[in-house]
Amino acid sequence: MNKLSAIERTAIERAQAAPMLERTLGWTAINSGTRNLAGLARMAEALADAFATLPGTLELVAPDPVETVTAAGAIEPLDHGRHLLLTVRPGAPVQLLFTGHMDTVFDVDHPFQQTRWLENGHLNAPGAADMKGGLALLLAALEAVEASAAAARLGYTVLINSDEETGSLSSRGLIERAAQGKAAALTYEPALPDGTLAGARGGTGNFSLVVHGRSAHAGRNPEDGRNALVAAAELAVRLADAKAPGLSVNPARIDGGGPNNVVPDLAILRVNFRPGDAAATALAQAALDDAIAAVSAEQDVHVHLHGSFNRPPKPIDSQAARLFDLVRDAGADLGLPIAWKATGGVCDGNNIAACGVPVVDTMGARGGAIHSTEEYLIPDSLPERAALSVLTILRLVERGRP
Repeated sequence: MNKLSAIERTAIERAQAAPMLERTLGWTAINSGTRNLAGLARMAEALADAFATLPGTLELVAPDPVETVTAAGAIEPLDHGRHLLLTVRPGAPVQLLFTGHMDTVFDVDHPFQQTRWLENGHLNAPGAADMKGGLALLLAALEAVEASAAAARLGYTVLINSDEETGSLSSRGLIERAAQGKAAALTYEPALPDGTLAGARGGTGNFSLVVHGRSAHAGRNPEDGRNALVAAAELAVRLADAKAPGLSVNPARIDGGGPNNVVPDLAILRVNFRPGDAAATALAQAALDDAIAAVSAEQDVHVHLHGSFNRPPKPIDSQAARLFDLVRDAGADLGLPIAWKATGGVCDGNNIAACGVPVVDTMGARGGAIHSTEEYLIPDSLPERAALSVLTILRLVERGRP
């Protein structure tokens, strides 16, 4: 650490002394599954109280409207929790974006609700790594930077949404607005257990194909029916066959059907696409259009498409590469080897990058087994990664951009 300035050393020491583990334990005790609106409200208030130690304007923003397709084929509103938005010194010369999410994949009735310490010292708790530990170290880093002489030159937005785990559908517009004019962004998804960061990411799209056929008696006049279940199955097969290098397709579920003696007149196919780049996204859209046209004609059914490619692919362009290099060099000065690799997972970093803002989106704690009852946080990584964030932020302020 002999390459650190006095300002950097002081800020790092301050961040590492923050009660990050205590905050993490308090937040993991709150169930904040994406669909647990009461729990999300508690979590939002707890985060608002914690982040109120920072200057600026803090608000809890109402979610944008979102619709969902039910198992009965109806399109209904889908409620979401509020999002935390903190704006600090919007007129400062260097503007950064920090993002995270308060929701987890563990709903209020999920069996994984308790915290326990593992024999190796890891913390097993819902959302510990993904990403309440990340939020704790982000707050520690920002509190330390605020106490430094560099703070006056730094303006930033902190956005903590309530729906990242289900695609950020009610916060996508807020993310896009927050990204405007930012020199760089850091997102606090967990790093891998060995500290490796996510580099390039593919995109994702989730769709519901609502198939309307015609009911009929399965024995007396089946020829008068139009079997929506068969049409949905054919759609699933056609779309599965559309997979290609750089494009995975997962027909995940079919809702519909009824009594054995009735030709079903309704079925809903749920399908996920994972395009690796813009060309693969176009290929996926063409596959959808072609399959719908062909099955509609052959089966004499009507197909309604609902959904979108909600997270575009995130390549590593020259701006992103420079930001990764800055993080890597900061890590080296802290004695931390920093590497990154491409991943098929997606997060809000995809949406930020699509706004033209370079982003490193795994600045959170080290941990693993996320989205499972074995999820764990490595507690020693809290001060380690807080130091990495402090040094990265201070050097971004010094340079003005990556």
